[in-house]
Amino acid sequence: MQDRCGIDQYVRSIPDFPEEGIIFRDITSVIQDPEGLKKSIDGMVESLKEVEFDLVVGPESRGFIFGMPVAYAFGKGFVPVRKKGKLPCETISKEYSLEYGTAVLEMHKDALKPGDKVVIIDDLVATGGTIEAVAKMVESLGGQVVRIQFLMELAGLNGRERLKEYDVDSLLTYDGK
Repeated sequence: MQDRCGIDQYVRSIPDFPEEGIIFRDITSVIQDPEGLKKSIDGMVESLKEVEFDLVVGPESRGFIFGMPVAYAFGKGFVPVRKKGKLPCETISKEYSLEYGTAVLEMHKDALKPGDKVVIIDDLVATGGTIEAVAKMVESLGGQVVRIQFLMELAGLNGRERLKEYDVDSLLTYDGK
């Protein structure tokens, strides 16, 4: 395990959930603790200090939790990525694979301009499928993904490998699944 910001102490680890042999890493215990939340946001801000970017993009719902305060800290805009049918204006969409099926994410078609430098923020990288879909939507609008920032990474699920063409950073990395 690697923990750059001292946030592991706030992560609730639940054995055998959702199935036997899996340790579920629960971030709700991180964000409900004032110090855990502060360390998480401060850690992301510190990690992004040297990155030039125009916008923060975050998928619902935990990408909102971490992305909004980071965007605010840098004086940048925030672009929400939502599940299909939740955004009111014209959207682009991307289907991606889940463990048992597929899902669709959407982003407003006018959310960014060609050439915008984008940081994508989410709570966790597991297999990387969700964030890969978000990155492809950003690129389809002409944006450039300059960093993908996570709170946590489950290295045993190889999400970083799926995202190898991007600059990926995680504050806390667990070796297993």
